[in-house]
Amino acid sequence: MSKKNIQIQVGLDENKVPESIEWSATDSKEERMIKAKAMMISFWDPAEKAALRIDLWTKDMMVDEMADFFFQTMMTMADTYVRATQYRDQGDEMKAFARDFFKKFQDKQAAETK
Repeated sequence: MSKKNIQIQVGLDENKVPESIEWSATDSKEERMIKAKAMMISFWDPAEKAALRIDLWTKDMMVDEMADFFFQTMMTMADTYVRATQYRDQGDEMKAFARDFFKKFQDKQAAETK
């Protein structure tokens, strides 16, 4: 069995709030750490039948970036769900929800800038 590594480094300020997130992977073409402003990692614990998660974002991540991040993550989750289950109808529902979620964010932003 071949093993690969993913390395994540999180820089914290004096209040333990993330200031920087960097990652690298053994299969990446990049030879350096790659900067990120947010991350969501989920692991499935089969013994507990529970999702274990790490959700972090840096204090300089803007609200519009967070909305984009969530939208893209939900769309990708829908694709992954369809690949894993073949339940396209539920994947389509997830994508419809993601689009509606993002549209509501855009409408809220537009209303706040008036």
